[in-house]
Amino acid sequence: MNRRFLQLPTRTHQRRMLGIRRSSILRIADRLKESSIEFDLGSYQQLLKRIGSREVDLRDVEDQKIRMVSQGLAARAKDGGQLDELLADAFALVREASRRVLKIRPFDVQVIAGIAMHEGKLAEMQTGEGKTLAAVFPAYLNGLLGRGVHILTFNDYLARRDAEWMGPVYEFLGLSVACIQEGMGRNERQQAYGADVTYLTAKEAGFDYLRDALCLKTGDLVHRAFQFAIVDEADSILIDEARIPLVIAGTSSVPKTDPYYLAAVARGLTLNIDFETDESGRTVALTEVGIDHAQDVLGCSDLYASENLMLLTQLHLALHAATLLRKDVDYIVRDGRVELVDELTGRVVDDRHWPDGLQTALEAKEDLRLQPQGKILGSITLQHFLQSYFKLAGMTATAQPAAEELKTFYGLKVVVIPPNRPCVRIDHADVVFTHREAKHAALVTEITRVHSSGRPILVGTSSVEESEKLAAHLVASGIPCQVLNARTDELEARIIAQAGSPATVTISTNMAGRGTDIHLGGNEEQQYEKVKALGGLYVIGTSRHESLRIDHQLRGRAGRQGDPGSSRFFVSLADELMVRYGIAELIPAKLLPQKQDQPIDHPVIRSEIARAQRIIEGQHFEIRRTLWKYSSLVEEQRRIIQTRRRETLEKGSPSLLSEQAGERYSKLCSVVGEAALRQVERVITLMHIDQYWADHLAEIAHIREGIHLVRLNGQDPLEEFHRRTNDAFFEMLKQIDKAIVETFHSVEVTEQGIDLEKAGLRGPSATWTYFINDDPFEMSMRTLLRSIGFASVAASCLPCMLMLAGWAIYRKCFCKTKAHKRSNGAT
Repeated sequence: MNRRFLQLPTRTHQRRMLGIRRSSILRIADRLKESSIEFDLGSYQQLLKRIGSREVDLRDVEDQKIRMVSQGLAARAKDGGQLDELLADAFALVREASRRVLKIRPFDVQVIAGIAMHEGKLAEMQTGEGKTLAAVFPAYLNGLLGRGVHILTFNDYLARRDAEWMGPVYEFLGLSVACIQEGMGRNERQQAYGADVTYLTAKEAGFDYLRDALCLKTGDLVHRAFQFAIVDEADSILIDEARIPLVIAGTSSVPKTDPYYLAAVARGLTLNIDFETDESGRTVALTEVGIDHAQDVLGCSDLYASENLMLLTQLHLALHAATLLRKDVDYIVRDGRVELVDELTGRVVDDRHWPDGLQTALEAKEDLRLQPQGKILGSITLQHFLQSYFKLAGMTATAQPAAEELKTFYGLKVVVIPPNRPCVRIDHADVVFTHREAKHAALVTEITRVHSSGRPILVGTSSVEESEKLAAHLVASGIPCQVLNARTDELEARIIAQAGSPATVTISTNMAGRGTDIHLGGNEEQQYEKVKALGGLYVIGTSRHESLRIDHQLRGRAGRQGDPGSSRFFVSLADELMVRYGIAELIPAKLLPQKQDQPIDHPVIRSEIARAQRIIEGQHFEIRRTLWKYSSLVEEQRRIIQTRRRETLEKGSPSLLSEQAGERYSKLCSVVGEAALRQVERVITLMHIDQYWADHLAEIAHIREGIHLVRLNGQDPLEEFHRRTNDAFFEMLKQIDKAIVETFHSVEVTEQGIDLEKAGLRGPSATWTYFINDDPFEMSMRTLLRSIGFASVAASCLPCMLMLAGWAIYRKCFCKTKAHKRSNGAT
């Protein structure tokens, strides 16, 4: 269904809307305007009535008969029956099965969310409104086809929990259900993907896709053709995680220079003498003094000479790691390994690396054993991977701020589902301070005041470091508290279970901000009414986040299912977000007081902070849109090469060898047989496709690194990137065919096939998967964007690249060797 809906005021969807009929004015307006957000749910009413009617008919039917009805629906679906025609019967079955098996009858709003997801839309449902159960409706209906439905969750724990929790409903209706967990073997994965409904994380599905792309036998494949995916916490996966590449690598490489030595060199450089950082502390650059100092220490005459560019790059990486990456903020060290902390979730992210040698530089900084990086064999962003599904849907509590982006990249319209019970949470205005110390003192005072009443408190902090410092101050003030952060993630379930208990103070990073249900009273039901009478959970944020959606997620921990609750953010103009983006500069000078301990009570300041947050989100959208323009061509190339590879793997490609090596082919065919020879050609082709594609990815990375310098010649970077990448791709295709023929002429062919190792075609002895993390500094994009608003990111890179290019030219052409005195930074 492809209906158009009018975007109504927020207050409308806060009312009970299920009985509201659309007026002729609304219908006309809908036809005139295409919205990315759908508030009016009137069009679902007729379907809801039909489902209710079918449900009544099922109420007294025996369990066995229910299963027979389900089997009949499955037979109709597989015989070509339209799923839309089966929807009312299927949804009524799910509702009745849930009532019998789970002792839960889904609310009307959950059924409507299920209809929206079946239609390929994104259902926005508030925290505690039952998204997990709502997803069963479309999953069951689409699972009737027997082609597989994937429900992509936020982490392995939720995949296992939801599969175990909802599994009995599917099984009652005759569908199989399974889940994928990290560490599963190939056979287990094949069985799980073979189920009608499979719960797993998006990254596990993506990594399995990359592994399949390296298989040499069809029996090793784990995935089926992609049919339908429902994405839980969709804004996080589809927006925040979407442009992060998933990588499969092999063949360990050794750094050409000693990272430990470069780490020591970086530690010996002095801020504002040897190097400088930008105003927000996100980029770092050597000064003239620092370059000469580094050249003396490293024993090279010119770091900018072509033979020393790799050394210069690795020195910059060491300097980045030493000065800009903060322990217990950007990463933690645990069990002898660097573990990255996701800024959005506050969690340690398994199998995520920083790119381009930065991970190695960080390990050297912390004097840890270097982990292998290896050669990238395959890569795909979650954004492109998720678009492989024939149909995509999603659910989350915070979709509206990202509605335009979801529509642009995925064609997903956001359907706002009202809560079953009105939300009565009170969201207080921000309390703003001039400096951090005043904010911190106010936080301790506020927590102490509320704790004395016995009301539970959840405090959301921005980092591991901040959570531990605040906890230490509270303990010193006599306030016991629980700390949940990346260092204590193994205690998460226990801490969250008690976070709603009376007089409990929980200090958390963003770990408690998404996918976490905090029940009033904790594990003790008798405490529920007591906590409810106290006002429910009190949520405090210690700073604003770059994404408004993350702030909304934190607020959403309170006020679930009509429970009372409140939220408030304490911020200072010295917070990292405020400084990084120069938010104080947006506030009229006459409204900014001198440093003071009292909060700044002015609505203009609060509105400017909120406006800046919206601007930042818009900048991020522009960055993602520009990166999409660069990555889309590479993705199209990947699809072309993978289509050829898959056809070769499954069917065998049209014989290149019989055409270009006809004499040898005919001779060997009479000796070993055509079947054996076709298998030899299949293996040779697959191995060369993999080898050349990996080389092509390395070439693309090389092109991308310096593409913006072409502006110096008046060329458009995007057009030039496309031209160079296309040239490299078509050259690669020719080289693959050439290499296949050359290998065939040189390899020894027997009835057993070929010796891959002897032929020089042995693949990597081991492979591993990981994310490439976003560049933590984003090449000054944020700073540049702040100064030019919403101009294109490609254009915003020009000043930065001009400076870099100009600096290199200046160094090469005009700088003479000078002896710099390091005392006081004088020349």
